[in-house]
Amino acid sequence: MGIRRKYTKEFKESAIELYHSSGKSANEIAHELGIHQENLSRWLRESKEAETKKIKAFPGQGNPRDEELNRLRKEVADLRERNEILKKAMAFFVEKSPR
Repeated sequence: MGIRRKYTKEFKESAIELYHSSGKSANEIAHELGIHQENLSRWLRESKEAETKKIKAFPGQGNPRDEELNRLRKEVADLRERNEILKKAMAFFVEKSPR
């Protein structure tokens, strides 16, 4: 099994731009850049998908849905913390109320 290579966002964007501006096939561009044709094809798909969904292409580690997942996890943590504060406040006022 070969070593998995990681490509920068800038490299991917440059490869996509070269493909669009040169008029050559994806296979020819990939060969010139020394990458596998499937990588370039995937980058082209991801770039097109990002345009249609109005999201960032090539966000780094993970994919765009990870950003949404992280945002939702933070929101859940915040809501749990608020819930705990309300529980403590309710217990405090129940203790202080005359019976």
